Amino acid sequence: MSSILFSALLLLLLHQPLSAAANLHSKKSLFRSQPIFEPTLLLETPPTTYFEVTKPIPFPKTKPFSKLILQHDFAYTYGKPPVLSHYTPPPNFHSQKFSKIVLEWTATSKGRQFDRIFGVWLGGVEILRSCTAEPRATGIIWTVKKDITRYYSLLKSNQTLAVYLGNIVDSKYTGVYHVNVTFHFYPVEENSYVESDKGFGLGADLILPISRNEKLNDGLWFEIENSTNVESKEFEIPRNVYRAVLEVYVSFHENDEFWYGNFPNEYISANNLTGLQGNGPFREVVVKLDDLVIGAVWPFTVIYTGGVNPLLWRPISGIGSFDLPTYDIEVTPFLGLILDGKTHKFEFGVTNALNVWYIDANLHLWLDKKSERTQGKLLKYNASPLSLSLLSKFTGFDGNFVTNVSRSIRSSGYVKSSHGVIKTKSIQEFKYSNVMALGNEGNLQVLDQVIHFNGRVKTKMPSSSLESTKSLKKFRIHLDSNSVDKGNGTYYSVANVTLGLDEKLKKTSDFGIFTSKIKNLQNGHGNMLLKGNLVVSRLGSTQQKYRYSGGKSCYFRNVRSSNYTILHDEESNTCT
Repeated sequence: MSSILFSALLLLLLHQPLSAAANLHSKKSLFRSQPIFEPTLLLETPPTTYFEVTKPIPFPKTKPFSKLILQHDFAYTYGKPPVLSHYTPPPNFHSQKFSKIVLEWTATSKGRQFDRIFGVWLGGVEILRSCTAEPRATGIIWTVKKDITRYYSLLKSNQTLAVYLGNIVDSKYTGVYHVNVTFHFYPVEENSYVESDKGFGLGADLILPISRNEKLNDGLWFEIENSTNVESKEFEIPRNVYRAVLEVYVSFHENDEFWYGNFPNEYISANNLTGLQGNGPFREVVVKLDDLVIGAVWPFTVIYTGGVNPLLWRPISGIGSFDLPTYDIEVTPFLGLILDGKTHKFEFGVTNALNVWYIDANLHLWLDKKSERTQGKLLKYNASPLSLSLLSKFTGFDGNFVTNVSRSIRSSGYVKSSHGVIKTKSIQEFKYSNVMALGNEGNLQVLDQVIHFNGRVKTKMPSSSLESTKSLKKFRIHLDSNSVDKGNGTYYSVANVTLGLDEKLKKTSDFGIFTSKIKNLQNGHGNMLLKGNLVVSRLGSTQQKYRYSGGKSCYFRNVRSSNYTILHDEESNTCT
């Protein structure tokens, strides 16, 4: 038996229980780890607080109106319908303006459990996708605060809140997730600046869910099973829309949890391997409107709280794991195709996908309140095909692979409204590189992957004013893992991970120019000593630097941890 196959099967022994990447299917990956079986700890040990490093939400000085929307204990919830709760807006919602609305998710758990993906939907509109923390015997607690002000129009009326968290509790996996979901409404401060009702600066007037119906035994997301699987949703928009943006939620699981480390099929076939994931390391979420490609998502490589080595994410969670990023696609240039009062369709697919991807979306619509009907036209459109190259060189189980991909999607169109003729131009440009090397008879795997995204939206208003948004993003991941035979059935497994997210945003309008920058970098090291199928010892450490600057607001944090313990934590709000 080859050493790489033996290594994969050895790790599979660790993964045989009920999960893979926040769900319940078996996972075949060199990067996956299972819940840690800790020695008996003192019962009086306080629960561990887990957290994701990100900039704090800038809260107004006003006292918020807070409302508990849902309280539930998620025990054996896998394969059952989402938990539902009735949402009603604050009594003064229509008479008072709120400058900030925040969703707060707080959860506790004790025992053993896998990481579980979960989603929160309001009226079928997804407002949070996240991953649970993996508990320990003495208990954990974590809180996610998300600014949901962009869903303002949705929060004005009575809605059904749905939460799906597929969990299993049995004699071995005992962790129950005790959850509170609270909304906080912050009134506008006196004498503070409030934007007018014109322009594109405010939240949408209407948000349509592009998701599945809540009356099912699962989440409301679509499940993409393979590279040919396409999921779709029909919709119809009002005839007085003048702007449209599609907000896409994406997460990857099971055989594609670590898609960026998947092997080319030719390598697997040449070595007659089983148990390893193929289709190569490139993935693209393709979004179509009535069979026309209008945008794409090349997603950030979120690592869930049980990935690679769970001790890496205790208590510092991986970038994006507690609040998965969403991706906006400008639909405004295409409005002329769907302002006809007829039913249309959004489609989602994933290039090279393996089972399974969870995808849904929210369609944000701005309405012309002075007109019953707007008219539009698509002026220019070009979606270049993927430019993909794969170079591979290997002998037996060792070798290297270089994958490079690029693509651009451009569109422009206009909408005639009571504001006049509004012209919009949208550009998406992507570049991707993945370099992967295998050594030590296939037991050593090293990869470096970088995704560059350049997104631009320009809107020319009738008054000759120009509103534009330019977004530059860079996603980086480095992973290396190695398995060394120590003899007597004992193996030493080591993994190093680097996650990086750089983002530059520039917005230009009549109100001025706003720029912001984020640099977020994590470095983690984990190792395990295994004897047979038992973990003898584990060690994990993580160091993270986060820096944000935007206008007069700045935030910096430098934090380091090892095996649940914070070793260093430096935080600053000064702009230096």
